[in-house]
Order: sequence, then structure tokens, then C-alpha cells
Amino acid sequence: MLPWEGELAGRLDREVIDSALLRGNPLGDPHERPLWVYTPPGYDAGAATRYPVVYVLQGYTGHVAMWANRTPYRQPFIETADAVFATGEAPPCIVVYVDAWTAYGGSQFVDSPGTGPYHSYLCDEIVPWVDARYRTIPDRESRAVSGKSSGGFGAMITPMLRPDLFGALATHAGDSLYEYCYLGEFAKSARALREYDGDIQRWWDDFRSRTAFTKEADQTLLMILGCTACFSARDDGTPELPFDPRTGQLRPEVWERWLAWDPVRMVDRYADALRSLRAVWIDAGTRDEWFLDLGAAAFRDGLARIGLPGEKVHFAHFEAGHGAIDYRYPMSLAWLAHRLAR
Repeated sequence: MLPWEGELAGRLDREVIDSALLRGNPLGDPHERPLWVYTPPGYDAGAATRYPVVYVLQGYTGHVAMWANRTPYRQPFIETADAVFATGEAPPCIVVYVDAWTAYGGSQFVDSPGTGPYHSYLCDEIVPWVDARYRTIPDRESRAVSGKSSGGFGAMITPMLRPDLFGALATHAGDSLYEYCYLGEFAKSARALREYDGDIQRWWDDFRSRTAFTKEADQTLLMILGCTACFSARDDGTPELPFDPRTGQLRPEVWERWLAWDPVRMVDRYADALRSLRAVWIDAGTRDEWFLDLGAAAFRDGLARIGLPGEKVHFAHFEAGHGAIDYRYPMSLAWLAHRLAR
């Protein structure tokens, strides 16, 4: 397990996409975005061969360059994904690493007046851009989306919203069953906001004025502010918290806007799209700090209830918390690669 970068059997292209949709976004974030495209061994030799594509979405506060991060005794996903194809464990695919960073740390891959049109950016700009420049099989049956945490959430909702583009998904500890994964964070946030007289924008100004994550509540408040901007921003882009910041009491009409984005609750609304999927991988650690193991089970049960055949679904609980589960990603990649149309 070498502590430095390994050589790939395939090729990783570090591209830049100029997004028309992200120009003038509410947070002033860049409209030129990095996009990493991996082509498998043999791609350069077979000029006529076309490949399925798996799009990979990052978790909250993640950005595309972090896929190259190396931790002790583990290889980054770029290398473990390459090994899936180099060893012949699975048939070759193109893998696309998507960047959807915002100033708040993430976009949840939705269109919002608080952050920008990141769902449309993925579906209407990135997918056509890749299809135009690489030898993809430009069909939903040959296209999947995967991710962990917020990326897992994005992987769950994107095929619901755009079944014309995506026919398979993999979600690792994806955000779901919001009464368990978010409500406790609201209470923590209300306590932390006492220091800022209940004003999360005052915290945001403070956060930007100093070294990030030097206060205990920074991570929680950043996630809550960012998700609020994604799920319950006003038309003018102002994030509207789903709870009273002084007491923690829920604001039911705002909380309902969040619940409308809960993948577990979305299942019945998008039943036709979900029944059309050819492959769904769902997993989560049994000690997940946001109880996303419960959300994973509820999502799996919802798919069974609407009639998605069990043989199309891989479900697993495993012993872990929310972090350090990157060893699961090549497993789902190989599983999807065997099930995408060629």
C-alpha cells in the first residue's frame, strides 16, 4: 500500500467545463468547473468501441480534487476504480467525477434560488458535454450515477427526476429519512446560534473571517446553512431555516419543503421512474452518525413496495460509521458495470 500516487492502467483526463447555467449563480461561485473523466484500459486502442458511463457525485464539503486524496494504508477511489477494470473484475466503463461545490460547501445536486441550478448543470450540461467528447453509449440503459452521503442523495434523486438520462444508481449512506438524519442537527444548531443572537448569517460572517472549522459548531452550522439554501431558500435566494433559531421549534411549512426532498418520501411520487431502473445499489454503515442505515433500509423497502424486482437491488448494512467507507465504492462500481447495457 504505497503512500504516493500509483500509475493508472486507464487514463484520467482533468478537464474544465464552462457552464452557462452556473454563470451569475447566487453565491458568485465559479462557472468554470473541473471535470475529471476516466477512460478504462483499452479505450485508446479501440477507436470504434463505446462504453457505459458512471457519474460520481461527492459528499457535502467535497470537491472533485478530493477524489485524489490519499489516506494511510488506503488508495484513493481513482486508483481502486481503475483496479476494477485493470484486473478484469468488471467490464470497462467511463467514470466521470463531477464537481458541484458551492461557497456553502455543496449543492445537494438540486436547482435552487439559494445556490444555483446544479441539477440542470449535471443533467443538461455535463452529460451532453461528456457524450460529445468521449465514446459513450448515450442511452439511459448505459448510464448510472453514484455517490456517498450528499452524493448518495444526489444519486437517489437524479434518476427519479431524469429517468430519460439515468437507468441505474448506487447510494452509499445517502441522505434520507430526514426525521432522523436532520432533526437532531436542528437542535444542535439552535444551541450554537445563541452565540450569534439566533442569526445564522452572523455566524456565516464570522466563519468567513477566520480559519474554518476552529469552532465546535462550524461543521453543523455549515451543513444546515447549505442545506437550507438548497431546500428552503426564498425566491430571492435568502435561506429560510426550517426551525426557529432561538428555540429550535420546527417551522412546519418550511420543514415540509425539506421533507419533499427526502428520497424515502419521494419514492411513491416517482414510482414509475424508479420501477424503470435496471440496477440499484444501497448500503450504509450500521453505526452511521446520521442514522442513514435506517434511511437506506427505508429506501430499499420503498422500492420493494412500488414493485421494483428484488433481483435489481443490492442492499447491505456493514459495520461502520459514516466516514472511511470509501472501500465500498469500487464494489458498487463493479456491480453497476456488470449491469449497464453494452
